[in-house]
Amino acid sequence: MGHALNSPENTKACKTHNLWHPLFALEDLEEGGAPGFTRLLGQDLVCERIAKSGVSVRYGSRKNPSENSAQELLSQVQYGFVWACLGSDPQSLFEIPEYHEADRRNVCTGVFGVEVSAPRAIENFLDMGHFPFVHTGLLGVEPHTEVVDYQVTVSDKPAEIIATECLFFQPQAAVGSAGGVITEYVYRVPHPFCAVLYKSSPFDESRRDVITIFVQPEEEERIRAHTMMSIVDPESSDTSIRLFQQTIFGQDKPILENQVPKKLPLDPLDEISIRADRMAVAYRKWLASSGVRYGVIPCTDSL
Repeated sequence: MGHALNSPENTKACKTHNLWHPLFALEDLEEGGAPGFTRLLGQDLVCERIAKSGVSVRYGSRKNPSENSAQELLSQVQYGFVWACLGSDPQSLFEIPEYHEADRRNVCTGVFGVEVSAPRAIENFLDMGHFPFVHTGLLGVEPHTEVVDYQVTVSDKPAEIIATECLFFQPQAAVGSAGGVITEYVYRVPHPFCAVLYKSSPFDESRRDVITIFVQPEEEERIRAHTMMSIVDPESSDTSIRLFQQTIFGQDKPILENQVPKKLPLDPLDEISIRADRMAVAYRKWLASSGVRYGVIPCTDSL
């Protein structure tokens, strides 16, 4: 089997073994139906839905079913997704309290395979500067290209990064938006490979919609990005909500896959940053200080 933990790749993955990682949207697995096969941190996994909200995750592959392990891995269902942990001492999964509010629409908006590292995908999610050029007519438009100054806070308990006071003009900030507005963002990174975005709701100015990206690192340079929205929107159909988000991610995918290198450099001298990259700089420092080695190019002095 491919789950020996002494290979060079698995040595790199050790820091992330005790993290929870997304595998599938629960709605994509049928109770008692065909299992789902996937990879996580270079390991083949098989996932089965065994009850309404119960799942089983084991080492195993479609190619060699007779060799699939009977050993259950740690798993749970949260935010509409199956999560698994390859380690034996998992860290707590971060909270998204808004997900449990009764009047919100919780919609899994798609899974996207991308040939890039998990940290590169998260950093792209945190970047407002590309909105007018990649998401033209939706999340941005020229000449509204300036990223105004914003604040970044790094906390230890819980361990996360938060960016506040993020303001950007958007022609269509959400599927239910009626026209261009200055949209307020709050970015939150509570997990090395997951990020949560809170943005102004077009239906209730006192509340924020929640948009998430949960990245599953299949390999160091290949991911599955699982996306979910928890929104205040009594009008739009699930289909239109999904289509809007899939359009946005479809625009991001070729940008991500053309990144060179595909891994994220953590040395601040490797890539030039500007004021608008304050969140990205904080994210790279946070990864380095957390000892994350999977999907990154470490600083020379940490090798």
